[in-house]
Amino acid sequence: MSSDAPVPLSKNPVALPRTAVPLGITDPVEQARTELKAALAAIEEKANVPRRVEQALDENIERARAFNRRNPALTAVAVIAGAVAVGAAVWGFVRLYTR
Repeated sequence: MSSDAPVPLSKNPVALPRTAVPLGITDPVEQARTELKAALAAIEEKANVPRRVEQALDENIERARAFNRRNPALTAVAVIAGAVAVGAAVWGFVRLYTR
């Protein structure tokens, strides 16, 4: 059976980020609580440096893997060049230290 009654919209049809305040809150106390919760979530995201570093590393690792899939030979050259640079830096440091 179908009815002509309108389909009720959910209160929150679109997923909001933790740092957003939904529209339509009429109670001032509830509005203040929601704003405080969003502000604390924003501070937590901004101040959580280990999580931000982890996300940046994950993104860079994914980019490196994608680069490796596209250009495996160039990736090998880059790894060898990096190893040579690190080896030369260590050798230079040890040479300066022992003189």
